[in-house]
Amino acid sequence: MVRATRRQAIQVATVALSAVLAVPAGAEAIDRIGVPGPLSFAGTPYALAWSAQPTPAYYKQEYLPAGQTVERWRMLLVELLEGGSVASAASAQVRTINARKGKDPLANLAVIENKQSGEIIVDFLIGGRDAQGGEIAEWNAYRYASFKGANGRSGVLLFAISHRAYGNEAIGAFLGRLKTFRSDEIKRLAAQTLPSPSLGTKR
Repeated sequence: MVRATRRQAIQVATVALSAVLAVPAGAEAIDRIGVPGPLSFAGTPYALAWSAQPTPAYYKQEYLPAGQTVERWRMLLVELLEGGSVASAASAQVRTINARKGKDPLANLAVIENKQSGEIIVDFLIGGRDAQGGEIAEWNAYRYASFKGANGRSGVLLFAISHRAYGNEAIGAFLGRLKTFRSDEIKRLAAQTLPSPSLGTKR
């Protein structure tokens, strides 16, 4: 089993954060972890749209709803990190977001820990620019849970919801809505039945 070092955990958080601010070019929808989708969240189906294996121990897959539009952009993420712990993965994400403060005026976060289950939700807002230089605002809720798979493989499972807005006018409306839908989305995320990945479908 591959063990994740603290450096790997930080690398994973950085890769995950940069990915949410840039839609992958030449998207490849290969199920690498045994979660082909569609996945359902809040009554909406999300189909597998992109996947990657940035490191030997780290897998990520992104799912989009049908009829996705820039005005109502949202995405589900499922990621696996073999080895490591929920606390170290969540802490790495928190450090990455905190490092944006001072450069990103929207950067903000909250951490919700479930003592009973050992799960952690990192609720955060970030800003950035797209390839054309247009402004982006993105709110995410990342739910980290322990993963135990076949053949003794274990580590951290991430299940996340992401919402994004483009341009000043849309961002203003988005931030206004965030006050109301944020808490509801977090409740839905916390109650969501997590997928059961099985590694080794495709590499």
